[in-house]
Amino acid sequence: MTKKNVYTIKELYSSENEASQIERYKKAIEKFKELYGDCEYRIFSASGRTEVGGNHTDHNFGKVLAAGVSLDVIAIVKKTDDSIIEVKSEGFPKDVVDLSDLSVHENEKEDSSALIRGVAAGFKNKNYGIGGFKAYTTSNVLKGSGLSSSAAFEVLIGTILNYLYNDLKASNVEIAQIAQYAENVYFGKPSGLMDQMASSVGSFITIDFKDPKNPVIEKIDFDFSKCGHSLCIVDTKGSHEDLTDEYASIPEEMKAVAGYFGKDVLREITLSDVLENITDLRKKFGDRAVLRSLHFLNENETVEREAKALQSGDFKAFLKEVTKSGNSSYKYLQNIYANKTPQEQGLALGLNLAEMVLDGEGACRVHGGGFAGTIQAFVPNNKLEKFIETLNSCFGEGSCHIISIRPVGGIEVADDI
Repeated sequence: MTKKNVYTIKELYSSENEASQIERYKKAIEKFKELYGDCEYRIFSASGRTEVGGNHTDHNFGKVLAAGVSLDVIAIVKKTDDSIIEVKSEGFPKDVVDLSDLSVHENEKEDSSALIRGVAAGFKNKNYGIGGFKAYTTSNVLKGSGLSSSAAFEVLIGTILNYLYNDLKASNVEIAQIAQYAENVYFGKPSGLMDQMASSVGSFITIDFKDPKNPVIEKIDFDFSKCGHSLCIVDTKGSHEDLTDEYASIPEEMKAVAGYFGKDVLREITLSDVLENITDLRKKFGDRAVLRSLHFLNENETVEREAKALQSGDFKAFLKEVTKSGNSSYKYLQNIYANKTPQEQGLALGLNLAEMVLDGEGACRVHGGGFAGTIQAFVPNNKLEKFIETLNSCFGEGSCHIISIRPVGGIEVADDI
């Protein structure tokens, strides 16, 4: 195995977090040994992700700007000779999946065992090897945060199978596609491919899903730390539970508009198509579906401008586009709060407070799927202390997280702890 396929803790995390990460890994190894004895083990990690541009565009084959982040799921793993995958995740019951049965289990829907079974099935469907292992996992990816804890877990399982049974023959892109398949078919949650792709590939990337079976991925070398700003994720403490119908309505409405033109997804139509037929579209599908379609078509262009700004080093222009993307999500995509619970508007409140502190500088926007969860902000370092203080005073101590961009996605971690 070449060095590039195994990464050290120092390579994965910022220097100020290295000591705490070492302690985290040590505790995970100790817990693994309590469960499975003092045996040989390997260590794996898959990152959470942050979406910077392209909010709700991937499921209609659009463009996104995303990155793997320093928050991740780690696993201590022992390969076995049987067909049983056993995973004990910190704070959750043990999952036991028999690989001799890879059918969809209705009673597993929305359970982590469904993700394990689905990923294994996806590997088998692509003629890759599968086999048993025992694992202990722990995560610091905030659940329901928009950092995609489920995608990180799916990618982690795929990464383990790829290293243990396939000599890394499955590409990062294939692992992401398998992870999406597991979430859609086995877990029962509709999702695009962006979450899994950013988690699996890592780094700071643009993804063009025009051909979803062969997405075009481009890495962008850009260091936020040199721009005088910090990347913050604020947990507004809203829950993503019972919001599946809200998430599902977005691709459904977009695809309904595309269907008017005889197409499957909005990527196959143009802004002119919508504008020239807007009266009939409003009558057939309602104003929200039209607004969401306009969001999609304009958001693709916003992603292009964001990427070009970063590539050229024009951070001010980049922030302007981030703000534009956030405004579009708020006003046109309308995923800031759930219509069935209008009294719960943590995201709107967080964005209001963020804008007050930023006062025309930096940028802020909804983060991830929306309706609840987190906001993202690019905060000038001279306002960082005030920003954290203000947001924490509303949502609780520790609600504001400063994160870093991770250079890689799902990988093996060197046992040099």
